Amino acid sequence: MSNGTNLASRPLRVMISAGEASGEMYGAELLTALRELRGGAIDCFGMGGERMSEAGCRLVVHARDVAVVGLFEVLSHLPGIYRQFHRLLAEVDRQRPDVAVLIDFPDWNFRLAKELHRRGIPVVYYVSPQLWAWRKGRLKLVQRYVSEMLVIFPFEREFYAQHGVGVEFVGHPLSELESPRVSREDFAARWGLDVSRKWIALLPGSRSKELRLNLPAMLGAAERLGAEFEFVMPVASTLDKSWVREQILLCTRNVNVKLTDNARASLLHSRVGVVASGTATVEAALIGTPFVMVYRVAGLTWTLGRHLVKLPHYGMVNLVAGREVVPELIQDAFTPESVEQKVRDLLDDGEARERMTEALAEVCGKLCGDLKRSTDSAGARPLTSADRAAQAVLRVAELAILK
Repeated sequence: MSNGTNLASRPLRVMISAGEASGEMYGAELLTALRELRGGAIDCFGMGGERMSEAGCRLVVHARDVAVVGLFEVLSHLPGIYRQFHRLLAEVDRQRPDVAVLIDFPDWNFRLAKELHRRGIPVVYYVSPQLWAWRKGRLKLVQRYVSEMLVIFPFEREFYAQHGVGVEFVGHPLSELESPRVSREDFAARWGLDVSRKWIALLPGSRSKELRLNLPAMLGAAERLGAEFEFVMPVASTLDKSWVREQILLCTRNVNVKLTDNARASLLHSRVGVVASGTATVEAALIGTPFVMVYRVAGLTWTLGRHLVKLPHYGMVNLVAGREVVPELIQDAFTPESVEQKVRDLLDDGEARERMTEALAEVCGKLCGDLKRSTDSAGARPLTSADRAAQAVLRVAELAILK
């Protein structure tokens, strides 16, 4: 490092790069934990969303400006993404952070890791991309450019350790969150929902392309399910709510969807969820709401990409469980008719709903693991995943200074 000053004598300079709603939530929690660990002496900048900004990170790039999904969809956005990438790098050169924390979002963050490594800035990768599922060739990038991987699923620790990568299992951040405290009645009053009806949560994704691909079949299923249900859709912080309303109207004018800003409360108070593959499926599992996992990508992306995935399941909940506990409706299997049928199977009390509820509790136990029993140095309170991640980030930064 060029500054060579002891970290205790000045604020820790941290660059955080998070490109999706879940990642920027983890980034905000990490920044909060770092401030507690360092007594507030943190100077942070990077890429993220509103949560990271509220936590005190100066946003050089907003996540919504680069959040594009798909192997080919990204091509039309390359010039803008390129400009944003170099805008962030210019700030890295100006600020010279002590450590960089890259959160998931591999297409962007692996390129960033290479540039940071060239500049002598240590890289901590928090929340692993699914290299164990596909594109394992990227392991070489991790081995070359990443000082330490901080993983949130227990099986990832063994994967990276087997490949000679410095790794620490810090636990899943969502597993430590308390259940939302808002009552169903108060939540209904805020968002104009009818408490006498059953609610179905629709979570089509946190990126615009993702939402456009997943939303039509979700709303088609909602039409088929009928007006006896309330449909609630939490909008990710990376999306504009007015734009989401426009997308709904492009699909249908026959479904009254209530947009909220709280995914966890929406899931908690819903009878069933229809959830796009990703972090939201883990949220649903931890909340305990039975759900159907869905996902669709562009046709060419699917044709070329499906053969690269070498796993028995697509959904993270099923991977953690080691078996299919939630139905996976992917690509051509993801139709309004199939979603309607799977939802109806889970609406009423019975064997299917009970079996899934028990399996989701099992997944929750695996995600929490033994880490819940670890405490801070004074033994005063349990350590969170963000606490453990913050300790690792500070350790990497201090080691870099000593070099």
